[in-house]
Amino acid sequence: MPDPWRFEHLALKSGLRMRVARAGSGPLVVMLHGFPECWYSWRHQLRKLSDSFDCVAPEMRGYGETDAPVGIENYTVEKLVGDVTDLIEAIGHRRAIVVGHDWGGGIAWATALMRPECVERLIVLNCPHPKRFSEELRRNPRQMLRSWYMLFFQIPALPEAMFRARNFALLDRALMEGTVRKDAITAEDMRYFRAAFANPYSITAAINYYRAAFRIGRRPSAYQWLDRKIAAPTMLIWGERDFALGKELTRGMEPLFSGRFEIRYVPEAGHWVQQEEPERVSAWMREFMSRPIENRR
Repeated sequence: MPDPWRFEHLALKSGLRMRVARAGSGPLVVMLHGFPECWYSWRHQLRKLSDSFDCVAPEMRGYGETDAPVGIENYTVEKLVGDVTDLIEAIGHRRAIVVGHDWGGGIAWATALMRPECVERLIVLNCPHPKRFSEELRRNPRQMLRSWYMLFFQIPALPEAMFRARNFALLDRALMEGTVRKDAITAEDMRYFRAAFANPYSITAAINYYRAAFRIGRRPSAYQWLDRKIAAPTMLIWGERDFALGKELTRGMEPLFSGRFEIRYVPEAGHWVQQEEPERVSAWMREFMSRPIENRR
């Protein structure tokens, strides 16, 4: 059976040109990938869920055939959230089910906090709520060590050079060797992930997400929206053997929500949970997205 997705190029009202992989019809589901990935991270969910949902997996700002504007200032959380809400509008909707993994999860959290009117439901995979992440980075030495690469990414040029070395060998290590289930990401799959960095500026653009977050986060007023509560029904899916993010980041989250919140753990999966356990993750997503929405507290 052929893969169900097709590609569309959308002009967002900001002027950004974005490529998306799209499959199916029904309620709109926007799936945001992380670093260093691409739309293809959602291949299993595009196949499994497109019988009931309009699944849209964009190439995020800077990746693949989506525009990669030059400059750290073009990768702030405000611009990344704007891309999500502009995408929803470009497709002809006012709201969507927003799903995100890794950096895409960070953008999904921020969208629910900054633009709650655009988020019907929220699903996040292996990305902590930004308020909990900020707390743990300040007080948890183990998480500080796990997040060393965020400081490394602040160095000009060197991170890009390391990623490009030996035909993106570091990309292979991060994705293929970073999985618990070693057949989850194949050499054939890696062709898609390497293609996301065909544009010479794309690796800089991807790393600029971290640079912009670090520099803007030093301003005391930068993240006042973190104190808001999330009203959209929310599900967090967490592969417990994550090499970069500790399970403790998922604890004590209930006060951050005014709507329904639940966590599903996958003990035998790591950071790339939707690729390592696609059947389970897709089934949980379907069940959650199909439920009637309860009255919000």
